[in-house]
Amino acid sequence: MPTVMKIGTFRFHFYSDEGNEPPHIHVATPDGECKFWLQPVRLARNKGVAPLIVRKIEKMVFENQLFLMRKYYESRNE
Repeated sequence: MPTVMKIGTFRFHFYSDEGNEPPHIHVATPDGECKFWLQPVRLARNKGVAPLIVRKIEKMVFENQLFLMRKYYESRNE
């Protein structure tokens, strides 16, 4: 589960074997984890993260979308 970015208490990471899902990023928080699709950026799943925090994370994903997309494809080629 490679970490590709950390911002404050948020850890952005991928899981190594997730089949043929579209590009996405998992974000671990102290309270839970959420998953965002990267094209277009939108919430895919939320487990325990408050809505206000989800919106904050969504903004971070949007601001770093190109970087996260590049890391996503790099992780698939390893």
